[in-house]
Amino acid sequence: MTSDVRKLPTGFGRLWTAQTVSSLGDGVSHAALPLLALTLTRDPMALAVVTAAGTLPWLLFGVLGGALVDRWDRRRTMWIMDAARAVLLAIPAAAAALDVLSIPLLAATAFLLGLGGLFFDTAATAYLPDLLGRDPALLERANSRLRGAQTAMSGFAGPPAGSALLALGRAVPLLADAVSFMLSALLVRTLPAIPPPVPLARESLLRQARAGASYVFRDRLLLGLALRPAVGNVAFLAVETVLALFAHERLGIDTYGFGLLLTAEATGGLLGAGIASSLGRRLGTGTALTCTAAVEGLAILGLAAAPNPYVAGLALAVCGAGMGATMVLGPSLRQAIVPAHLMGRVASTSRMLAMCAAPLGAFLGGWLATTHDIRTPLYAAGGLLLAMTAVTASMTSNRRVEAALRAAAPVGGPDHPTLKDPAGESAPNLL
Repeated sequence: MTSDVRKLPTGFGRLWTAQTVSSLGDGVSHAALPLLALTLTRDPMALAVVTAAGTLPWLLFGVLGGALVDRWDRRRTMWIMDAARAVLLAIPAAAAALDVLSIPLLAATAFLLGLGGLFFDTAATAYLPDLLGRDPALLERANSRLRGAQTAMSGFAGPPAGSALLALGRAVPLLADAVSFMLSALLVRTLPAIPPPVPLARESLLRQARAGASYVFRDRLLLGLALRPAVGNVAFLAVETVLALFAHERLGIDTYGFGLLLTAEATGGLLGAGIASSLGRRLGTGTALTCTAAVEGLAILGLAAAPNPYVAGLALAVCGAGMGATMVLGPSLRQAIVPAHLMGRVASTSRMLAMCAAPLGAFLGGWLATTHDIRTPLYAAGGLLLAMTAVTASMTSNRRVEAALRAAAPVGGPDHPTLKDPAGESAPNLL
């Protein structure tokens, strides 16, 4: 049976549902947290501290986290992290209800949520290729559906809901996100069990972590795939740090309108995720990735120059489309070419590079807005994205992509253990 007619396994439906529920809660908090911070301060640097705190776990523990995920049961790691984050969110919710919420508490919460996200995201990224037998076409389809649902929930439905829930009370959106994490944890527990890949040799955790990082830096294609989101995060966090302030002060957007502005970006992201596979087939994955990166840079420049909320919403929608397609094509390619026993470490190394760049972007955005103008971080971000596109185009060319796919291990090799589904179905039996 060829990959274009094979269907996704039963377990994928439960994984999709879990991530959809969790993404809705993320969308609620994505709109609510900046607005909560704005109720406490108007200092751009203080806002940057909250934004950057969530990315610091990747700087401190990124590669080690990937090495641990390659040793642990990936399904168990996912549900425990979601349950822990649900409990954690009760703390700032209680503080908000008691009117003792503060910027340090929001920053600490963001840090711990980021730590849980490090382990969950790395485990989920490593789990999916084994669930789907490392089939490139199935991985693209699965990532398109996951990204589409994430975009729809975290960007389209969540932000307006977050703004509306905030009007009911400062604790309400935090509690909504906590409920979403708990529901996701319960669903993830029912997924098929996949034994951790047996390491090729008994090595220390640090040695295994270094091996995963070296694998990325020695491979020009993987390095190019990692540099795109790393440089992109510098740009996007510079924008995100000042976006709420920019929307309020320069575009005259109120609290509810800010949620709608984020929804415009999500609408574009949903479209981009939906057309990603078609772009990859028509242009080749490498060329498609270069085009989407260029679109993102031009769209951010359009946002910086936007004279009104309508132009700003259009620019964010175009940027979201580029991001949506990129986030389907890039991870699918990586999952198809990296061996299972290295997947956690390679994924965490790539994500660490991206997340470590984010604090730089957050503080850059805050500094540029403080010392220059609120639009300056947006212009700088657009220019940076276009420069990154030019630098990495040859690293992720169609020729390199095709060579890597040919060299990838065949489906069904020793890196693909049998799945045992606690819900009573054998995952390899594709519907």
